[in-house]
Amino acid sequence: MEPVTKVTGRMAPLDFADVDTDQIIPKQFLKRVERTGFGPFLFYDWRAKGDFVLDRPEHRGAPVLLTGENFGCGSSREHAPWAIKDAGYHAIIAPTFADIFRANCYKTGILAVTLPDRQVRHLIDLATEDPNAEITVDLTTQEVRGEGFAYAFQIDPFAREMMLNGMDEITMVERQAVSIGVFEKSRPAWMPTAV
Repeated sequence: MEPVTKVTGRMAPLDFADVDTDQIIPKQFLKRVERTGFGPFLFYDWRAKGDFVLDRPEHRGAPVLLTGENFGCGSSREHAPWAIKDAGYHAIIAPTFADIFRANCYKTGILAVTLPDRQVRHLIDLATEDPNAEITVDLTTQEVRGEGFAYAFQIDPFAREMMLNGMDEITMVERQAVSIGVFEKSRPAWMPTAV
């Protein structure tokens, strides 16, 4: 995973609450074992109806997704953040997230930011009225900034550290390889050993 310090760019407003993981990436696309290739199927059923807000030219290529409360609810499939990342979104801003979805975002390198309803509403309105408006989601300062405003946000310190350093749980364990090797060599003979 690449380190995440800040995401700057336009915003794509998905003004819906309770968007579940089956809407994000429908079940028929979960047969892949890779983490990539899910982007074209993001919000597949909604896109099939036509005139989907994220398909409009003014919102294509935006790296920041804005959405309503309880985003990512439903099943705990990690495919949902994989699809979001693969579609080019690097930050999601919402009033609330489903806990497992938020954790999966951090593990995927997506910055999931929680802001109060009124601040999210301001951003959604801004993106709708001026699709060229840009913001910066800054993980180092824990702030969402735009022209004339700055909104502070909190993030789990462990998740923040992992993202800033571009680590996941496996990378974190690999960094301790020397200490693990020393421990393994010093264990009593009667204890099981790693294979």
